[in-house]
Amino acid sequence: MAERIMMGLLLGGVAFGCGAILYPFMSALLWAAILTFATWPLFIRLRRRTGPVTAAIGMTVLSALVVALPLAVVVSTSIADLPGTFEGLAETLARLIHLPAPPPWLARIPHFGPDLAKIWTQWATDLGHAERMLLPYTGSIAQSMLAGLMQVASGLVHLGMALFIAFFFWLGGDSLGGTFSAVIRRIAGSYADRILSIIGRTIRGTVYGILGTAIVQGVLTGLGFALTGLPEPVLFGLITACVAVLPIGAPLIWIPGALALILTHHPGWGIFLVVYGVLIISGADHIIRPMFISRGAQLPYLLTVLGVLGGVWTFGGLGIFLGPVLLGVGYTLTAEFAANGSGHTGNATPIQENFIEP
Repeated sequence: MAERIMMGLLLGGVAFGCGAILYPFMSALLWAAILTFATWPLFIRLRRRTGPVTAAIGMTVLSALVVALPLAVVVSTSIADLPGTFEGLAETLARLIHLPAPPPWLARIPHFGPDLAKIWTQWATDLGHAERMLLPYTGSIAQSMLAGLMQVASGLVHLGMALFIAFFFWLGGDSLGGTFSAVIRRIAGSYADRILSIIGRTIRGTVYGILGTAIVQGVLTGLGFALTGLPEPVLFGLITACVAVLPIGAPLIWIPGALALILTHHPGWGIFLVVYGVLIISGADHIIRPMFISRGAQLPYLLTVLGVLGGVWTFGGLGIFLGPVLLGVGYTLTAEFAANGSGHTGNATPIQENFIEP
């Protein structure tokens, strides 16, 4: 008995030490695990043709081009354009809140013309004070934008570490997947294969749904900006693809674009962009995301939204993927357990499927 207690304490101490050592890299490790698992079928096809090392290098380079390069372009371009953005923001603010002097004919209107001219003059004076009060805050807005961009830039460092770790995960994915499957089988027994199948399909469906929706919405937003004549459609398309991983990310880009068109005397194009954004850009979120996620689990849209928002709140940027994945796995396993308990065994037949598919 004493030996078992000592062995348990020893193993607990070793586990605690390993966790403390890996804790600074936990975010990069989880990012690498999600990336490796989601792209494993593509890696297998590439490995069959080129070999393991070449395939791992190719997947690392491809992932960097698809994920890291667009973020780097967005950050660098946005930082370079920040002075122009600041000047444009100040000019727009001054134009919107500036009221010229009342026209001469206003005071000549019988009976109430002088009163209207007086009210107009008072409003113009008040707006002038408001302009002087608000213009200093444009600098704070620009500084906040710069701070956000620098935070994204620092995230690129973590992404680079994740890609470095993912390279070794691709190389040793077979043994890692086998070890994980063995642990689940020791815990779950005869239900292990079914659980592994559910986990694998849910993770892939969730990741593919989030990324696929973000890419499509980015392309559609860039196309909408190009059609309406807004500047930098490619840049705003890339920004949309980055923020569209959030359920309400795309409207954060096209709604200001529509307002800019309306406020710059292009109401027709502004209304067109609103309709286009609601029906086409945001509509894609209700088609593509459920289509991919349903391949792994019938996860309700509400749980997808709560998973993303709660995941970001709890885990930071990693929670964009980790939140929906955890909720998806939990929801599917709960439904599976309830179905088995109610006697519906048609869907409970064990599926012999590798956790990391060949």
